Amino acid sequence: MQIDFHHTATYVTARSAGFGHRKADTIAYAAQYVDDAINSGTLRFHNGAMYTRISSAHKMLDYRNFEKLANHHVWIPFHFLPGNGGKKAGENPAGKFIDKIICQPGSHIARDMVRACIESRNKRYGLHRLGVTLHVLADSWSHQGFAGVNSYVNDVRALDEGTSSNKKFMTRLEHFFGTSFNKAASSFVGDVMPLGHGAALSYPDLPFLKWTYHDHTGKMIVRDNPTAFLSAADAMCKAMQCFRSGDADMDAPGLTHDTRRKLLTLFQNNQDEDKAVRHLKWVKQIQKGTFGFPPVKLSYRARGVGSWKYIALGTRKLWDKKSDLFQYNPSFLDCDWKLFHDALLAHRFSIIHDILPRYGICAA
Repeated sequence: MQIDFHHTATYVTARSAGFGHRKADTIAYAAQYVDDAINSGTLRFHNGAMYTRISSAHKMLDYRNFEKLANHHVWIPFHFLPGNGGKKAGENPAGKFIDKIICQPGSHIARDMVRACIESRNKRYGLHRLGVTLHVLADSWSHQGFAGVNSYVNDVRALDEGTSSNKKFMTRLEHFFGTSFNKAASSFVGDVMPLGHGAALSYPDLPFLKWTYHDHTGKMIVRDNPTAFLSAADAMCKAMQCFRSGDADMDAPGLTHDTRRKLLTLFQNNQDEDKAVRHLKWVKQIQKGTFGFPPVKLSYRARGVGSWKYIALGTRKLWDKKSDLFQYNPSFLDCDWKLFHDALLAHRFSIIHDILPRYGICAA
């Protein structure tokens, strides 16, 4: 999924779950920033203070080359949450270990992830961790059937873009990539020219697409992204309702019928392949009060003036250097950027060291 879902759809869902603007804004920013937190390592301040943070994303990466990125511990905890074949802790799906790693929506692992997030709701980084959790939860719908490791299970053949509007999109891709892109025999993480969330990986992340493919076993898989995205939004709403109540086991109602209808319409009709254009259309709908809460002017900046990072560190740079020395302000301890990175650490530790081992999964 991309910024139109992770930021604006998350914001709408948070408001639908009962959060006011300020908290919903924090949750939505954190959810999107998972895709924009590309720096890791130790920051040094002029007074001798230090802070170590991890990354949750990469820019300009090659999705074919997972091995070079293996040490970054990004894929499994933040983008491809293992599903354990839908089995409970202590149970194993049929097949090999890799079948435990494949991402699956609505899994028991995902439920445990949400529960762990709710248990930390009173931490200073509670809302930020909720945003991180919602990002991973949403991606379990768009990345279902694939794994966050270098494996044959990610091999996809005979992609079919489906509708006429999708065919136009595919024709533009084919024209751009030339012989590097074969729409009749493409690989999810292999044959397509790497462009981050471009080319083949854009299939599951574009809200308006309906498409089919043959997986590594030769089975034809039918994907309806608008319906999947709506299911993800409803699951997110329920998770946030549980978070607000402090009860992970409550029977949360989820999205109202009216909100579901409006979300589905926007998923289906907002068909520009440029994620920034789609995001702007969401922002305009929110500003018009389309979704039942008062109009609000929502914005997002990953870096530069007004961004969480700029407020925390005063830097506009995309990449940080080890030699950089930042001015320290006591407010740093409670700023959103620092709390977000605290949340990343807490989330990753919980997934890798607490939750996955209960399912017999040792990863990252």
